Amino acid sequence: MAWPRLDASGRIEAAAIESGKYLLKWQDWAVIVFYLALVIGIGGYFYLRERRQSTSDFFVGGRSIPFWAAGISLYATNTSSISFIAIPAKAFETNWQYMTNNLIAVVGLMFVAVWIVPLLRRLNLMSVFSYLETRFHPAIRMLASALCIAMQVGARMSVILFLPALAIATITGISVALSVVLMGVFTIIYTAMGGMKAVIWTDVVQVIVKMGGAIFAIGFIIWHIPGGAPEFWDVATANQKMKTFDFSFDLTKATVWGFIFLVLFDVVLTFPKDQVLMQRTLSTPSDKEAGRSIWAFAAIMIPGGLVFYSIGTALFVYYKAHPERLNPTLPIDATFPLFIAAELPTGVTGLIVAGIFAAAMATLSSIMNSVATLVSVDFYERLVKAPDQRRSVLFAEITTVVVGLVGIGLALLMSRYDIHSLFDVSIELAGLLGGGFAGSYTLGMFTRRANSPGVAIGIGCSIVLTFVAWWLDLVHPYFYLAISILLSIVIGYLASLCFPAPQRSLKGLTIYRDAE
Repeated sequence: MAWPRLDASGRIEAAAIESGKYLLKWQDWAVIVFYLALVIGIGGYFYLRERRQSTSDFFVGGRSIPFWAAGISLYATNTSSISFIAIPAKAFETNWQYMTNNLIAVVGLMFVAVWIVPLLRRLNLMSVFSYLETRFHPAIRMLASALCIAMQVGARMSVILFLPALAIATITGISVALSVVLMGVFTIIYTAMGGMKAVIWTDVVQVIVKMGGAIFAIGFIIWHIPGGAPEFWDVATANQKMKTFDFSFDLTKATVWGFIFLVLFDVVLTFPKDQVLMQRTLSTPSDKEAGRSIWAFAAIMIPGGLVFYSIGTALFVYYKAHPERLNPTLPIDATFPLFIAAELPTGVTGLIVAGIFAAAMATLSSIMNSVATLVSVDFYERLVKAPDQRRSVLFAEITTVVVGLVGIGLALLMSRYDIHSLFDVSIELAGLLGGGFAGSYTLGMFTRRANSPGVAIGIGCSIVLTFVAWWLDLVHPYFYLAISILLSIVIGYLASLCFPAPQRSLKGLTIYRDAE
């Protein structure tokens, strides 16, 4: 086996240690190949069956997805390779403090299910940014859409591709670059062929695969700890590895107050900003079904989170009992892949690797389809004169491929740098790129006074000021997104007071359903 290590320039290189000892056996490869063939088969099935004639079929599955499948897809999309690898690494290194976000987010999702999602589903949107055009101005829509595309491709796709590639390289000996290319290409194929229906139904399969592998891993680790479950509990509690709540007021740490602040602005007030998640709810048959999909998502979130945090804690206890089995030269994000490669039996290792693929590909396919939706609906169909549906679908398919290739390129670039925790990087990038436009939804849905010039000023100022906070390292990165959203709301509303109030009807565009 070739363990990855960091050289002086920060590049991941191979250190030949016990060469070949942990390479996958044919049974493992059989499981992986079966999984990859299954997802390609799902994409091919919907391609041959649907013969898509409209963008509605490609982008929102003809609005025929049952709520439970949409809810599972929401969870699959939200639990990427970051959850499968980086969260166990974070729990291994620290504790369960980030689990607080899951607990508080469930409460926020209840509000979203009742008030936010049904409002937008009634508008029959494909791009959530269409709302911003109706409520404010086409320029606001296009600006927000462009920022979202940059965030998804630049801040999420590259991380989600690179992280499992690092894990797979650790387990199989395949280079990080080849892992990125293989995973990216397979995802491009089934996403471009099958559209939203293929994305959602492969998500359902992928949740089963990755959760099955993760649960088995927890049981296997605890079983092989000397003393078993009692020892696991005693060591974890003695070292405060399951500490979840930090009620301090230190803005440089991830505290309960920070998570409440984040959930309030990132979930309760601005859930619609995420095209990747919203596209699933928009694929349901009605506003009632859309709300139910959020309830299903919330029901899975807490037990799902417990599984991934428990893996990290179990790994801590295991390696505390067997310190000689932990390679100290590995980056923290390779902790779980190390265990998979070195400790799991033949066949099960293949299942876990398939789970890593599933975790990454579920989110990657969602991002590719959603970005293709935004590029097509918010830009192509606006800029091209009288585009017909078949040309629009072809353009969307091509865009899916291009977006996937760009993501692959960025992941390959990222593999050349030393990054301590990709979980932290993803949080920082989301905060810097994702918060500026998010507050415009709050201003649009919760106020009647907000207007186009004010919202534009709010977006611009929030982005600039958040970058200042990042440059000066004023607060913990987890606060960036919430701060950006708050600034967008406050500055946007105050700036709106300097311009005339909207004159057109706002009926159906705010939570005040009878507002004119």
